[in-house]
Amino acid sequence: RFFDEAGGMQLVVHSPLGSRINRAWGLALRKRFCAGFNFELQAAATDEGINISLGPQHSFPVEEVFSYLKPATAEDVLTQAVLQSPIFPLRWRWTASRSLALLRQVGGKRVPTPIQRMRSDDLLAAVFPAAAACQDNMPVSGRVEPPDHPLVFETLRDCLTEALDAEGMVGVLQAIEQGEIEVFGKDTLQPSAFSHQLLNAMPYAFLDDAPLEERRARAVTLRRALPEDSRDLGALSPDAIAEEEAYAWPAIRDADELHDALLSLVVLAEDDLAEHPDDAEAWRGWYALLAEAGRVGVLEAPRLPSPGVPSPSPSPLVGRGDQAVGRDSRLRGNDGYATCSLRHATERAEVVRGAYEDGDVEAVAEIVRGRAESAGPFTVDGLAQRLALSESAVSQAAIRLEAEGVLLRGRFRPGATDEEFCDRRILARIHRSTIGRLRREIEPVPVASFIHFLLEWQHATPGTRLAGDAGLIEVVEQLQGFEAAAAAWESGLLMNRLTDFHASTLDTLTLGGELAWGRFARRTGPPPSAALSRNGPVTLAVREDVPWLLDPPDGDTTFTGAAADVLAYLESSGASFMPDIVRGSRRLPSEVEEALWLLVAAGRVTADGFGALRGLVSGVAKRVQRRSRWSGASRVRAQAALGRAGSRWSLLQSSAAEPEEDVVEARAAQLLRRYGVMLRELLAREPMAPPWGTLVRTYRRAEARGEVRGGRFVAGLVGEQFALPEAVDALRAVHRRAPSGEVVRVSGSDPLNLVGVLTPGQRV
Repeated sequence: RFFDEAGGMQLVVHSPLGSRINRAWGLALRKRFCAGFNFELQAAATDEGINISLGPQHSFPVEEVFSYLKPATAEDVLTQAVLQSPIFPLRWRWTASRSLALLRQVGGKRVPTPIQRMRSDDLLAAVFPAAAACQDNMPVSGRVEPPDHPLVFETLRDCLTEALDAEGMVGVLQAIEQGEIEVFGKDTLQPSAFSHQLLNAMPYAFLDDAPLEERRARAVTLRRALPEDSRDLGALSPDAIAEEEAYAWPAIRDADELHDALLSLVVLAEDDLAEHPDDAEAWRGWYALLAEAGRVGVLEAPRLPSPGVPSPSPSPLVGRGDQAVGRDSRLRGNDGYATCSLRHATERAEVVRGAYEDGDVEAVAEIVRGRAESAGPFTVDGLAQRLALSESAVSQAAIRLEAEGVLLRGRFRPGATDEEFCDRRILARIHRSTIGRLRREIEPVPVASFIHFLLEWQHATPGTRLAGDAGLIEVVEQLQGFEAAAAAWESGLLMNRLTDFHASTLDTLTLGGELAWGRFARRTGPPPSAALSRNGPVTLAVREDVPWLLDPPDGDTTFTGAAADVLAYLESSGASFMPDIVRGSRRLPSEVEEALWLLVAAGRVTADGFGALRGLVSGVAKRVQRRSRWSGASRVRAQAALGRAGSRWSLLQSSAAEPEEDVVEARAAQLLRRYGVMLRELLAREPMAPPWGTLVRTYRRAEARGEVRGGRFVAGLVGEQFALPEAVDALRAVHRRAPSGEVVRVSGSDPLNLVGVLTPGQRV
């Protein structure tokens, strides 16, 4: 249950039980609400849930909704609801047409639809007069007894078993009553992500005949800009509660305003003065002026002790409105008793005397009403102590006001364990204030702040760089899937993010099987015409993530010459050293080397050590020429130059194909890990990313699970934006921080190079 923009509330029952059960349950619930509160309301139902639009008159604990219908009487309630719903007249026309009691053609001519409808209504009035009876003459109970007529019987059976599923609804209610189905009632700040479709339901889902443009559900503003992480969506902000309590308290600037405040508050306690120490002295002075003029009176009432608390001396009360009850030892000289100020003595004195002397429930309700209109959430025992009333009297008054729709019951303050009451109007303002605070927390930041955040998020600033083996693995986990120039990985990307990067560390992790490198974006169509160069795109990755990072191979791609021979040898023999490939493929070393780099460019081959790629980047491999087999030194020199000492070449493939949905979700999560905040513009640097439409659907599902936040995080960019919860906090912190003046240089191949992507100008 949540507030809408019109001041009412929307009740959404999430029950993925199908439209027939939900429509039956919704109709029966609507009938119960109408009979219980005597107000008509709007309702809708789909396959996923029920929506009931509540007005300001409906006030009840949200958990009670599941007990409004009992299995023993639910079908009878549903029958009465169906008779007054648009379903019955429609099904009646169908039944009358099938039975030929209502002719569609007369004399070979089709009967116009309006005439058919009129004749159907006339037939219904003749067979079932109570269904067409005047509402003014309906019985007091409102119950209509269906006649024993075959057409009526067939129509009701169609309504309850075809259009609706009465039996299924009764089964659900029985399962709830027996505890087989667990139910939860929750007041929230905003509609859950699963209720958006229901609130925007089309007319086919309506359970009443209100037109589309007059639906109260249209007053709900659906936004995707609020955080929906694992925190309680119903938690109200303590600051918002304090702020709205201050706004609700009467503004007092002179004696007349104090008098008006006393009229509205009825009873003002000394504790109320203690909560406003800056104004207490002025209030006492104005109170003395009012007392001299005879506009206020005094009441002495002992404060009732709380259970388990030692009884204190009676505390003075200061009456509000007609009766102000306040402790003032200077005026009364009777410490332990409250002074009461009185305006309209006859009228207000009767209310106060009725509450404090006679225990009149109406008088107590008047005092509680006045207090609730000027305060925030309160507990029964807390208010009883403050106003020196019995807890039972305050409890009865609060329940009475709840039935009138004035108060709402729940646990509103964070960490509250006792049941609280709050004025509906003030609670709605607290909800709006809480939502406003959450929105202000995630106001979009400029692109400059976002780029500054990215530099820190990817550890490219001096104070955020990592170190050691763990730091290298963390950097690779963040950058994996991004294909940069082969020559830029060590000198441009890794060294810029690590304080102590050493090539030997990367070699150790790749040879040990923790990291892998290669071109994961497979080519489609014909094979590449040139081998991988130092500017060719490759990526680093954690080996266990290769299955979902690697594109599936193109079955139509065929290789010829040395590339085909080398590929066939690796497919049959597995991972092999360079000399073994030369010998097995019966090709020259230069041909094998060229073939290997061609296969690397096609995304089919990799080496278990990074040294092979380093040899290509350095250019030494191209300068080494194979000499005579009698020259041992040349062989050692060639192997060292090519970085093949200890490196084996193997096929770049995964053991099993990953489901497409899992691949999309994993890549979507990887993009969020790389950038923290995902924007459509960032896909310009991510050729391996799924299409934006697919990513949006994946992120929305993650947002519904509370794993991702959706909203507007970076200003000046169109489209939906999604972020990790921790990234939102970091982005906000960076935006609030003053510029440090540090200069950060990044490689043109770095994913941080967003010149021309997020900033104006040409791309670099």
